[in-house]
Amino acid sequence: MMETSHVIRFSDSRSMDFFADNSVDLVVTSPPYPMIEIWDTVFADLDPDAGKNLELQNGWAAFELMHKTLDDVWQEVCRVLKPGGFACINIGDAVRKIGDVFCLYPNHSRIIRAFVKQGMFPLPAVLWRKQTNAPNKFMGSGMLPAGAYVTLEHEYILIFRKGEKRLFKNPQERENRQESSYFWEERNQWFSDVWFDLKGLRQQLTDKNLRKRSGAFPFVLAYRLINMYSVFGDTVLDPFAGTGTTLLAAMTAGRSSVGVELEKEFYPAFEKKAANIVPFARQIVETRIHDHVDFAARRSQEGKPLKYTNEHYGFGVMTRQEIRMRLFCPVNVEETEKGSFVVSHRQAQACSRPDSPESLNDNPPGPPVQKSLF
Repeated sequence: MMETSHVIRFSDSRSMDFFADNSVDLVVTSPPYPMIEIWDTVFADLDPDAGKNLELQNGWAAFELMHKTLDDVWQEVCRVLKPGGFACINIGDAVRKIGDVFCLYPNHSRIIRAFVKQGMFPLPAVLWRKQTNAPNKFMGSGMLPAGAYVTLEHEYILIFRKGEKRLFKNPQERENRQESSYFWEERNQWFSDVWFDLKGLRQQLTDKNLRKRSGAFPFVLAYRLINMYSVFGDTVLDPFAGTGTTLLAAMTAGRSSVGVELEKEFYPAFEKKAANIVPFARQIVETRIHDHVDFAARRSQEGKPLKYTNEHYGFGVMTRQEIRMRLFCPVNVEETEKGSFVVSHRQAQACSRPDSPESLNDNPPGPPVQKSLF
C-alpha cells in the first residue's frame, strides 16, 4: 500500500509562502489566458491598470500588464520547484481586435521569456492540436485574398526544467524511478511534439459565472504530464487549480498534490469529484494495462514478440526499462479536513478490459483517455 496527500488552498498564488524553497517536484497548470476576453475581468481585478488600458484600446499595454501579473506566479513557481524539477504550462495565444486593429497576442512566447528570466531552461514544447467542431474554419474575408487570417486551432504545453537533470541518488530512489516507468508505446505517443488525441472541453459547471472563471484542460493532459515528468510519491503543484483536474490526475497517478485557487466557489465541484475518483482512476489505470496487453498480442501475431518480461505482471514488455514498471490504483479517499485528502493506493492488477469509466460529470461515458473531470 502507498499513501499520498492532496491539499487545495484558497489563496493568491502570487505569494505561496506556505511552500518552502525547493519543495515541489512538478508543476502542471493552465493560467488565465491574457487577451482572451473571458479573462478580462480576472486580470482587471488583479491589476486595474490592465482593465483601464483595455478600455483605452491600448492592447499591447494591457497584454504586458496581464503578463506582469502572471510573472509574479512564475517567480513563485521557480522558487518552490526542486532542482531538476519541471514546470508544464498549458497556454494558448490570443487573437483579438482592439479598436480597428486585429492581431495575435503571443502568450506562449511572453511566458517563455518570463521563465528564462528566472533562470529556467526551456525544453521542446508540445503543440496541442485541439479538435474543433466549428462548421466554418475560415476567418476574416473568407475566399477573398489579402483579408483573411489563419484559424488558431492549437495551444502550447510549454516545458521548463529548473537547472540540470534530476538525479536519483540512492538505490531506493532509483528503484522508485524504475517502478514509475511507462510503456514503450506510451513513450512514443506522449513524447511526440504534436498531440492530436486530446479534445478541448466545454465546461461542465452548472454555474455560468463559475464556468467563465474556470479554464478546463482534459484530465488526460494532466495525467500524461504527471507520468512523464514525476515518479511515485512526488508532489505536484497547480497554482491555478480551478476545480482540481491536476489534483485528481495526481491521485490517479500515485503522486501527492497541492492546488492553489482564488475562487472558493470551485471547492464543491472538486470535493464531489475527489469522492468519486476511486472507480474512475481504477479504470483509467486498468485500461492502460489492457491496451499494453493488446499491443503485446499484436506484436506476437506479427512474429515480433516482446523480448523482456515485466516482473510484476508477467506480460511482455519492449525494453529492459519496463521490467520493474508497475501501476497503482487509489482504493480509498479520506477527507481529513476541509480541503485536505489522504489517498491510499495499491498495485493495479492485470485484468480483462474494463468498461469505460463513468465520468465524474453528467456526460455519457466514453473512452477513458478522452474523459474529463469537468
